[in-house]
Parts: sequence; structure tokens; C-alpha cells
Amino acid sequence: MVAIGGRRDRRKGMDATALFKFQSGLYVVSARAGEDVGACIINTGLQLTSNPIQVEVVVNKQNHTEEVIQKAGHFALTVVTESANMLYVGRFGFRTSLNYDKFDGVECCETVLGDPYTPENAACVLACDVIKTLDVGTHTIFVGEVKDAEVLSNDTPMTYNYYHTVLKGKTPAKASSFIGEA
Repeated sequence: MVAIGGRRDRRKGMDATALFKFQSGLYVVSARAGEDVGACIINTGLQLTSNPIQVEVVVNKQNHTEEVIQKAGHFALTVVTESANMLYVGRFGFRTSLNYDKFDGVECCETVLGDPYTPENAACVLACDVIKTLDVGTHTIFVGEVKDAEVLSNDTPMTYNYYHTVLKGKTPAKASSFIGEA
């Protein structure tokens, strides 16, 4: 394998930063199981099939939201737009739902399945029933069948690249794309 600008020394291991070339978006995944509410920012949401419409989300097992989705059996997936600032990202990404109400002080709506979401800084929202889970070590993959979908704005969806280059956001240790310090 040849690295850009020269040969890569195989003795030093793979260059995991190659994974930064994958393009993904920024999403808020949320769920309600009775009085228990969880919400967090993820960068791993993906449409899997079109008939039936299925999506997947990947959530760190250390996030309270993962536990709430497990209990609820459904989730809301909101596509974050470029109108979001770091305060918005921080609200959903850098605090735990265990002791912080992430929907306090923002407009809060509910999907047909009862999961909370905010239309602020959102391109669309999907209401999904969990139909399959896969344990992948540190994270759980939830496959959801879309039961309802709504376009909330025509604003440009935020990519993870935009989050890093324009907002100067960092990759938190619980993110599926976290690589750590070399």
C-alpha cells in the first residue's frame, strides 16, 4: 500500500485516520420508555432498505439512550442541519440523559411512537420500531423499520465533515468513529 506522499511503513500499523474519509451525517437519536427519556448525538445513521423502509443507528452501550431504546423498542431519528451550532450539539452530545433533560428549553414534539424530538435544526424526523439489534462490542446496532417520516425543513443536512471543519467539533470518546490519540 502506498500512502499519499510516499510509502507507508507497515511496521507501524494501519493508518486508522483513513476512516475519516467516510462521509456521514450528524443525527439525534431519542427514545422514551415510560418516564425514562434518552437522547444523544450520533454520526451513524443509515438507510438500509426501501421496502420496507429500514434504517440503522449505532449507539454506544455506555450512553443512557442505548438502554432507553432497548427498553422502549422504538426510537426517533432526527437529521441535524447546518443551522445547528455547538450549543445545540453540546446539548445532545456532551451530557448524559441520566441527569440532564435535553429537551428542556427547546420546542419538543413527539413521534407517532411516543419518542421526543425537537424540530429545531432538523431536516426530518423518522419514527422507527426496533426490529433487530446487533451487539458489536462497545456499541449496539439498532435496525428500525420506519413507521412514520416527516420533512421538517429544507436546510442542508450537517455532515460529520462540516461538524469538524466548520464548527471545529471534536470526536467524543463514545462516538463510533473515535480513534483516540496516536
